[in-house]
Amino acid sequence: MARPALQLGLIGDPQGWHLSDLARAGEARGHAVTAVPWTSLASQITDHNERLSPAVTTAPTAFVIRGMPRGGLEEVVFRMNAVARLEAAGHLVVNPARSLEIAIDKYLTTARLADHGLPVPKTVVAQEAAAIRNGWEWLGGDVVAKPLFGSGGRGLERIRSRTDLESFLARQPAERPAYLQEFVPHPDGDLRILVVGDRAFAIRRRSDDWRTNVSLGGSAELLEPSPEMRDLATRAAAATGTVVAGIDLLPTAEGRLLVLEVNAVPGWRALSATCGVDIAAEVIALLERQMPPPGERPSGNEATGGARQTPGKRDSGELPPF
Repeated sequence: MARPALQLGLIGDPQGWHLSDLARAGEARGHAVTAVPWTSLASQITDHNERLSPAVTTAPTAFVIRGMPRGGLEEVVFRMNAVARLEAAGHLVVNPARSLEIAIDKYLTTARLADHGLPVPKTVVAQEAAAIRNGWEWLGGDVVAKPLFGSGGRGLERIRSRTDLESFLARQPAERPAYLQEFVPHPDGDLRILVVGDRAFAIRRRSDDWRTNVSLGGSAELLEPSPEMRDLATRAAAATGTVVAGIDLLPTAEGRLLVLEVNAVPGWRALSATCGVDIAAEVIALLERQMPPPGERPSGNEATGGARQTPGKRDSGELPPF
């Protein structure tokens, strides 16, 4: 049976490499692709009716989130809620809004990984200076401080002396949460497992620095993931509700594997080249598999169990165009 063509919306930076890669793969597989900048999301609401704009959001049957929105609290909350409303209207969204909210927050991600019995580095999240000092000592006096929100190795800082700690505290805005993890030596680098549905692709990342991110100058080499690696990556994705995710695993000197992070908007440029796999095409193929047949697609808020939208009102033209 021929696969039906999708109306595919790519939410992110239209100039971004990953969005362009997805557009290439989607068009090659016969789908209609539209870029949707984060800043273009808007809503009009009347009694029993909401119209999300731009108009493309009333037509596509699937959306891919490519790039996390930047901005203040109000901007981020609105954009995440708008994505959730797309899901409520019956659209397939990868990754779902709730999984984005979980994975972007390192504290919540680590807590959920631990809830699901996954091995994680010892971690402290604290706001007051005294609690941060106590946490640093409890973690052994050699820690990595990370921004709660962030990716690509940006903003990481290693704190291995009291002088480092006091310098960090002097630069830390009052009551901003500090996220600290024990430093785990990893002379053989770390592992990035990219999960796309039920498939997994892996690389080992190495660097002369303790940060191994390829974006910061690290190198990548092909890795055949072991059953344990696959299991940890699959369980980490499930714990955060992600279906496309970059899972960072950290091998310890004792031979254990720790789950370091889950990225719900993972990069794959280096991984795709290293593995020789068209990851963008894999993502599009995942959407094709996940898309239910037309007669089985939910309408209105059925997807979330909310009030069902009145048939025909979404595109009835009762609201003026943006």
